[in-house]
Amino acid sequence: MGDSFGHIFKVTTYGESHGQGLGLILEGCPPGLTINWEAVQAELNRRRPGQSKLTTPRRESDQLHLMSGVSEDGVTLGTAIGIHFKNADVDSSKYENMRNLYRPSHAEFTYEARYGVRDWRGGGRASARETISRVAAGAVARQILQHFVPAIRIVAWVDQMADITADVDLNEVNVAAVDASEMRCPDPDTAQRMEQRLREARKDRDTLGGVIQCIARGLPAGWGAPVFDKLDADLAKGMMSLPAAKGVEIGSGFRGVLLSGSQHNDSFIPKDGRIGTATNHSGGIQGGISNGEPITVRVAFKPVATHFKTQTTVNTQGEPVEFAAKGRHDPCVLPRAVPIVESMMCLVLCDHMLRTAAVLR
Repeated sequence: MGDSFGHIFKVTTYGESHGQGLGLILEGCPPGLTINWEAVQAELNRRRPGQSKLTTPRRESDQLHLMSGVSEDGVTLGTAIGIHFKNADVDSSKYENMRNLYRPSHAEFTYEARYGVRDWRGGGRASARETISRVAAGAVARQILQHFVPAIRIVAWVDQMADITADVDLNEVNVAAVDASEMRCPDPDTAQRMEQRLREARKDRDTLGGVIQCIARGLPAGWGAPVFDKLDADLAKGMMSLPAAKGVEIGSGFRGVLLSGSQHNDSFIPKDGRIGTATNHSGGIQGGISNGEPITVRVAFKPVATHFKTQTTVNTQGEPVEFAAKGRHDPCVLPRAVPIVESMMCLVLCDHMLRTAAVLR
């Protein structure tokens, strides 16, 4: 019913923003691997709320509780890995004045249309808090990828906020440079401009959107499948499943329409002892299968739907009403979305790596 993602490496998530907790069941993890759970927790800390003045002030430790799938020696058993997170800083009272209305650009109206009922507390299942489970699963996937293909490196960053765009070297960008600023933009001057714009928007009780870019380097050629299970198709689906995501580009994306075919084609050349391409407009994927070049993805996130200006909507009886939102919300999802986008990249690549290995056995 939409709570699972992946084929061989499959994650199923559960829980609501203001429920008792959230978690995941992770299937398909190869047995006999030693997972560094401190590294998994470190990725969760990059996503958690309350980490800076640029994010929601909600305070959650996001401490993982490992429930199953790992021996007492820390070795994966090949069975389902269960991870749970407790909700601690829950205050549903902030949503009482919005309990019987449909907030603009939120999922409440559509969830009720689909199920006949909805959780009005903090967005329920549609809340971005659900992504804690994706980040945990993605952190495990990253370690599996690097176990079998040590050269793989995956990094995402804030590439654009509103009309402010960063200048980032795709060949050199790394996690340390990304995390050097609270904005998670590795271009220091641009990061300062973004932070200033975000402070202005917050002072104006408004919100902003932007673009996260992610690159995966060190992949071999040959991951992916034809037609309906293309690697780029699964990446697009994974990224578009993220809360507030509204657009995905692979490689040149929509910018490619500005080029002619002779300009856009990626010519094959000898490269570091292998066959490579002179350019990478394809974003590392051709015919739905990786070609050995870096995979590049850009994801557009809309402005956060919960701003604090007075808005008009209708209540559950269809009557026009005015309201002003309360609660604790990010003025912009981008800084916390960086590890989430990385996690979806890791999940898709790990699944395709295992699917490719299964076919080649």
